[in-house]
Amino acid sequence: MLRRLAWSALAAIGVLGLYLAAWPVPIEPVAWQAPPNPGYSGSFAQNTRLEAVERLDLGGLHGPEDVAVDAQGRLYASTAEGWIVRLQPDGSHAEPWVSTGGRPLGLDFDAAGRLVVADAFRGLLSIAADGTVTQLAAAADGVPIRYADDVDVAKDGRIYFSDASVKFGAQDAGNTLAASLLDLMEHGGHGRLLVFDPVAGRATVLASGINFANGVAVSPDQAFVLVNETGSYRVLRVWVAGPLAGLVEPLAEGLPGFPDNISVGLDGRFWVALVSPRDAVLDRMAGRPFLRKVVQRLPASLRPGPKAYGHVIAIDRQGTIVADLQDPRRGYPLITSAVETRDHLYLGSLVASSVGRVPRARLDSVLPRGPRGPAAGGRQPGAR
Repeated sequence: MLRRLAWSALAAIGVLGLYLAAWPVPIEPVAWQAPPNPGYSGSFAQNTRLEAVERLDLGGLHGPEDVAVDAQGRLYASTAEGWIVRLQPDGSHAEPWVSTGGRPLGLDFDAAGRLVVADAFRGLLSIAADGTVTQLAAAADGVPIRYADDVDVAKDGRIYFSDASVKFGAQDAGNTLAASLLDLMEHGGHGRLLVFDPVAGRATVLASGINFANGVAVSPDQAFVLVNETGSYRVLRVWVAGPLAGLVEPLAEGLPGFPDNISVGLDGRFWVALVSPRDAVLDRMAGRPFLRKVVQRLPASLRPGPKAYGHVIAIDRQGTIVADLQDPRRGYPLITSAVETRDHLYLGSLVASSVGRVPRARLDSVLPRGPRGPAAGGRQPGAR
């Protein structure tokens, strides 16, 4: 009897070992070198500046990835249920405004007051004031857009947006988080920065080979576009005008978390949402592709995943950290975006059932002193 049990145990171990070593998985991991993790030290020293964030209820919906403000000061949030929720300027009376039929993520208004949406399932969309939804682009340079992520409209009407991964589509994976985890585990450089020309009516590729192309922001002087490379913990600058046009270079590197969306705030600063701290296990596996395959075969609950820790930073055009706001107690979790207006800093989240809001008085206490210029960029026509 004992011998039979022993043989059964050995057989089970053998089957498990074979499964972990050889079972097919959708990723083909690429070896890379993760940059040193600064952790919560230096410019990122732990603080509690995001504690007690105000919450604006979304009426039962959740996952407000991004926030935009119209010319009347009304707020718009993209939700996991596919609805764009509209709130009054004071943050009250949340109402489902328009359903995109997909998963809306990044939002921005164009000069005509149309809401431009990066929809992870449907590509680049435009929503008129009457709620009519128009698909602007489903492909770029002949390659389907499989994970439209963030968007920013330039002053000349061109629309810059990201395609997070041409390999791991959000709809194919079942949801945006599942697709992002696959892309981050593979680290294969499947992300793209795209631009839609409203005159030509088509989207083209500005930069490719990005490890999960995420947040997008056009500089106030329209000379460059920033795109967050989530999988490499950095912000890239893509020059689109002047003698450096076409150059792609790092602006801020070695961040302590995964950068999600980025937006232009006041005084020319850029707000970066760090949706989750870096994972030490994932970093240690960076140069070990086979091990990452083995981990991918484990139950989802045992694989690296996002960890709740509230964190947003502001950088200047040189990549210097000019503000750092944290909430170690995770009151408002998994922050995906930070949008600054004259009165507030609005926060989006992967999982929350509300939009976060930080009052201007509290924000000013941690920002560099100096004259406050007009709202820059195209995210906030109302500039409240």
